[in-house]
Amino acid sequence: MSPERRRKAEELAARYPRRQSALIPFLQYCQEQDGFVTRQAIRDGAEMCGLTEAEVESIASFYTLLFRQSVGKHLIQVCRTLSCMLRGAGELQEHIRRRLGVRNGETTPDGLFTYEEVECLAACDRAPCLQHNLMFHYNVTPDEFDRLLETWRASRPAVSLPAE
Repeated sequence: MSPERRRKAEELAARYPRRQSALIPFLQYCQEQDGFVTRQAIRDGAEMCGLTEAEVESIASFYTLLFRQSVGKHLIQVCRTLSCMLRGAGELQEHIRRRLGVRNGETTPDGLFTYEEVECLAACDRAPCLQHNLMFHYNVTPDEFDRLLETWRASRPAVSLPAE
C-alpha cells in the first residue's frame, strides 16, 4: 500500500469502532483516485481490514457505486426489479441500449456513456427509474430518456462519487 493510501486508510479506520466499517469509504477513496476499484485497491482494502481479498471483492462487487472497471463520464443505471419492469423498464432498457449502441455493462466507444441494469433504485412508486451519475430520474419514458440524453451530451459532466 502506498504511504498516501495508508494514511487515508488509517484516517478512515479511526472514524469507526471496527476497521472493517471503513472498507466502503476506503474503496470509494481508491476509486476516486484510480477511476475504479482496482486489484490493488482490493488488496489494500483486505490489508487494511484484516479480510481476505475474496471478502473485499464480494463487497466491492455488491455495491452499484463501486466500479470494477473504468466507466464513462455519464453512468446511466436503470432499475430492473419487478416494480420498474411492470411499469415499462424493459421497453426503456431496450430503447437505451439501441440509442447508445451498447449492451448492459458496456461503455460507448467515445467513452462518454456507460449503461448498467441494476437492482432496486428504491423508487418503486415512481417507476421506471434511472440514475444518471448520482441524480435520479423517475417515471422515465423512452421519449423522456431521449430528452435527457441530449442534455447529457451537451453537458459532458465527470462522474462524481462521494469520498466517504
